[in-house]
Amino acid sequence: MSNIAILTDSNSGITQAASKELGIHVIPMPFYIDGQLYYEDIDLTQEDFYEKLTQGGEITTSMPITGNLMDTWDELLEKYDQIVYIPMSSGLSSSCATAKMLAEDYEGKVFVVDNQRISVTQKLSALEAKKMVDAGKSAEEIVKLLEETKADSTIYITVDTLEYLKKGGRLTPAVAAIGSLLKIKPVLSIYGEKLDKFAIARTVKSAKQIMIDALKKDMKDVLHTDNLDDVTISIAHTQNQEAAEKFREELLQEFPGKDIWIDPLSLSVSCHIGPGALACTVTKKLNL
Repeated sequence: MSNIAILTDSNSGITQAASKELGIHVIPMPFYIDGQLYYEDIDLTQEDFYEKLTQGGEITTSMPITGNLMDTWDELLEKYDQIVYIPMSSGLSSSCATAKMLAEDYEGKVFVVDNQRISVTQKLSALEAKKMVDAGKSAEEIVKLLEETKADSTIYITVDTLEYLKKGGRLTPAVAAIGSLLKIKPVLSIYGEKLDKFAIARTVKSAKQIMIDALKKDMKDVLHTDNLDDVTISIAHTQNQEAAEKFREELLQEFPGKDIWIDPLSLSVSCHIGPGALACTVTKKLNL
């Protein structure tokens, strides 16, 4: 077995407790809430976060603090020969570019993966990287495979409220006001590095159908497979567990026999879309 540590950040949805079971190391993401610094899953729970968000707290995301990241690398390198670090998508944060720059000083000991994943798809990359370590692959091989397959994944999200998209400047106040009045449910997509508007629905039911149809189309057109065994299908949500479980039942009717995960959506995305959102993803499995 290769003596390589797999490190990701808490945007992957891997908790500190789960990280120990999985053998994957997780650096907590920092958040500033009303000027105070918190770390995800250390002194900031999902419940705390949504309570502060819905009470109108001023929340800003931050990339992992440079000193903390380097301290983590130094600690891991006392036990491991190399590190493969899988941060959140470079299209959604500058943390990947910063980590790549810092890794240059570690002379072939720290490898930073830029495979443009977030949330449950980032978690999947970390799990596949760990499998590759266990199979004896080198750090270079792991990075190459994860980056070559970065486009083999899509995410669709429908939001419950337009308030947070407006607050983040992704919608003009006029569009948000009209949208709220008409009860519009936008469907957003993350394909590669960008969070973009994908479609508009009038009801949650139609938004979910749009997402299901998009997953089916992506399997065929993006992932080039019609075999359910070739893909992982996941659900993510923002403080919306009950609706996520109902959505899983609907997805199982369309994709029978699949083991569909449900995870909370990462807080870095949640602060831009608010509570009550539902997301689904399809990702091609690596052929390990």
